Formats: sequence, structure tokens, C-alpha cells
Amino acid sequence: MKSKSNIEWTDSTWNPVTGCTKISIGCRNCYAERLTYRLKAMGVPAYKNGFKVTIHPESLHAPLNTKKRKMIFVNSMSDFFHEDVPDSFIHQAIDVMRDADWHIFQILTKRSARLKEFSKKISWPDNVWLGVTVESNELIYKMEDLKCSGAKTKFLSLEPLLTPMENLDLTGIDWVIVGGESGPGSRPIKESWVLDIKGQCELFNVPFFFKQWGGVNKKKAGRLLLDKTWDEIPEPLINAATI
Repeated sequence: MKSKSNIEWTDSTWNPVTGCTKISIGCRNCYAERLTYRLKAMGVPAYKNGFKVTIHPESLHAPLNTKKRKMIFVNSMSDFFHEDVPDSFIHQAIDVMRDADWHIFQILTKRSARLKEFSKKISWPDNVWLGVTVESNELIYKMEDLKCSGAKTKFLSLEPLLTPMENLDLTGIDWVIVGGESGPGSRPIKESWVLDIKGQCELFNVPFFFKQWGGVNKKKAGRLLLDKTWDEIPEPLINAATI
């Protein structure tokens, strides 16, 4: 398990699965794919198969060995609900999350339909937060799949934000993350889109987290909105992070 993450809304990452395939408009400039081939070229064993979906049973119990409470992003280099990940392996990973109940696990997927179907089979532990990626107005339907999951904490990642998101029904949503696309070929984000989403979060009393403007030079573009950073998080996460 990676001890520290550069992703602003989490502490660390855990990748019992690596590799993925493109499924939506937001996948075009996938950062995980670029990073995977870099790691493969460096000879990192976990990435010897490149971006082919690969399960890593040897990494399955890593969170149990980390006793300090962390926020852990599950499968930052893959998709937990990818169709090539066996149900049995997903169950094993969830069992680890249930046992490591001092951590907060953040699962983010683009495959909301499988999330919805899988959620019919289990009861999600309270320390597992479920999220879906919604990059454009055409994908808002994924929110409804998430709402059916039964998870105690549900969140949206509107990243890379590629269109305005008007009239979001944030009922039952506990957290919204917004960010622009970064890296080569990145598509633009408009401030008016971000401000509108922020206003909708305020209307529904949902914590709003602005991750980045993105662009080719993510660091230079920064993450200030209205001259400040917006790092709002749900209350249970605040409590967990301070222990």
C-alpha cells in the first residue's frame, strides 16, 4: 500500500487491482494509464502487465498492516467494479475493509451499474465510502445507481469536469469533489461551471471539495477558487482523520 498520496482528497492509496479499460468520455486522457506505462518501464513488478486488468492477491491484506488510521483510496490505478474483476475478489477486498475498521476506505467507480447490482448482495461497512465519477451532464444517471447502493456515505467525483452540471439532485449525496482535467491534451474547465456546482452544494448542505483547475501544468494552475481553497469534507471523515 502506498503510504502517501498526491491526490488531495485522500491520505493513501491501495491497489489490489491494477489496469483498466476506457468506458466514458472522461477516460480519454487517463492519468492512471500514463502512470502505469511509466511504472512498467521502471520495472515495478505490479505493473508488468501494463494496463491490462490484473488482480494482486499479495496486496490484499496491506491495510491490516497499517495501524495508524488513514483515508485510503481503493484502486486509484484501476476500477474496483471493472467487469474483469471477479466477484469473489471484490468480496475478499470488502472483507479486508470490514476488518480494518479503523480506516476510511474510498471506492470510486465509473461502472455504476455493477456497483448497483453488487450492492444488492452485501451490506456495506460504515467505514467504506462509495463514489461515482460523473464527468458530463449526460452521465448524471450514475448518481441514481449510487443512491441505490445503501452505503452510509456516498460521494460524487465531478472530475474531469467537461460540461456544466445544472439541476443536480444532491439528495442522499454526502460529498462532492470537483476538478479539471490535467496532463497532455487536457480539456478546459470553466469557472462558471465550478461556481454553479458549489452553489448547488450549498443549497443541499453538501460538503464541496475543489481539487484542481488542471491543465497541462496542474501545479501552476493551482486549486484556488474565489481566492481560497475549498477542502470541505463530511463530518465523519473529519473525526476519523484527527485520530
